[in-house]
Amino acid sequence: MRGEVALPLESRDLTRDDLETCGWSGGGLHLVSVATQLDRADAGEVDYLAVCPPSGVPVAIGGVDFMPAPDAGYLWQLAVHPALQRCGIGTFLVAALEERIRRRGRAFAELGYEEGNPGNGAFYERLGYEAYGRILDGWDQQLPNGEIERYETMCAQMRRSLDQPAGALKRTGTPGE
Repeated sequence: MRGEVALPLESRDLTRDDLETCGWSGGGLHLVSVATQLDRADAGEVDYLAVCPPSGVPVAIGGVDFMPAPDAGYLWQLAVHPALQRCGIGTFLVAALEERIRRRGRAFAELGYEEGNPGNGAFYERLGYEAYGRILDGWDQQLPNGEIERYETMCAQMRRSLDQPAGALKRTGTPGE
């Protein structure tokens, strides 16, 4: 038997109480980082959102940092529950974060993605983001044995003007595709 189910989604501020249900977004060290970002949200430096179905349990999370550039918000730490990827939830999350950027009067959204993950680049291009550079980035990660190691990777930097509607898709290919 096969069928489709459509559930309404809402975006809201992520709370500390949500973190216990977000283990799918990364390991314990990642959740500590997210908790630190919630402290920054309290200070107004970032917004950190959860996308939830009617149950209220987050199925996607991500943040927008308003500190790096005066004319943009920087999207980061975006994650969609692995079982729900490629269902439109990531597009919904990006649109909600872009709306937060607009509310702050910023003209652009920026983000970076690991160059080793070209699927992410294609996704962001469909949303209208354009590459403008590369940057070496890194973060601490916890190994299976519990040790902490620094992970470094090259990231493509992308930017999108927010004069388009939130989540507007960039057309590629020929008509009828």
